[in-house]
Amino acid sequence: MDCIFCSIVAGNASSKVVFSDQVSLGFLDRRPIFPGHTLLIPKEHYETLEDLPSALVGPYFSNAKLLSIAVRKAVEAEGTFVGINNKISQSVQHLHIHIVPRRSKDGLRGFFWPRQKYGGEEEEIRIQEAIKREVSSLGCNIR
Repeated sequence: MDCIFCSIVAGNASSKVVFSDQVSLGFLDRRPIFPGHTLLIPKEHYETLEDLPSALVGPYFSNAKLLSIAVRKAVEAEGTFVGINNKISQSVQHLHIHIVPRRSKDGLRGFFWPRQKYGGEEEEIRIQEAIKREVSSLGCNIR
């Protein structure tokens, strides 16, 4: 497998590591949106969030929370943007969380695409019900 993130974990590619534990590795993005932009990856190769074993979800996202605080404080930002691409716009096919420091009026525009309205109440309800059916088929109940 030719994965740059796996190479970083193995120590075969350089990176500016800011965090490491048994589950994940955090390092500075080579093409940051803003200084301090950090990527958090699982040390094992999982392509998307859907592929991440349930047992790792808690530890992985706890590390994302820790890094969102650390990045914000380290660069004296007002907040952070935390995001994941799954397949579409995923430049490296290895799960990674972007932790981007944010400030009011920092000029970040176009990061989110234009919002699209539902075709009406019926479409919104149809989609709501379809998602609820899928949630139920995955073994979860809606409270």
